Amino acid sequence: MIHEKLKKIRTEKGMSQEKMAKILSTDISSYSRKENGKTKIHDDEWEKMAKALNVPVEDLKGKVAEGIVHNNNSTFNDNSGNYNQYYTIPNSIIENLQDYINLLKEENQSLKKEVEDLKQENTALKSQK
Repeated sequence: MIHEKLKKIRTEKGMSQEKMAKILSTDISSYSRKENGKTKIHDDEWEKMAKALNVPVEDLKGKVAEGIVHNNNSTFNDNSGNYNQYYTIPNSIIENLQDYINLLKEENQSLKKEVEDLKQENTALKSQK
C-alpha cells in the first residue's frame, strides 16, 4: 500500500515523523494521519517528502491507478489493525457504473411519479364513495 511504502522509506532513511511534519509545515498528528492513510496527501506534499527523503515521488507512491475505491468500514474496526482495503477499478467499469447509476436515478424518479399518481388516483376513488 502507498502509505506503508512512505512509512517504510521514511524509517529506512532515519527520518522522524516530527521532521517530516516540519517539512510539510504541519503538526505531528496531522502528518501521522497522512502517513496512516486517514488524510489525503496532496501532490505538492508528495514532492516535498520525496525531496526530503532523496527518492523519486514514484518510489513513495508507486503507480497509482485511476479510480481507487477506499473502503473505510468502521463496523469491524476493533483497533487491532488496519482493515482498510483498496480496490483498483478500471475506468471503463467506472464509466459503466456511472451510466448504471444514472439509469437507476431515472428509474427512481419514474417510480416516485408513479407512486404520486397512484396516491392521487386513490384519493379520487375515496372521494367518489
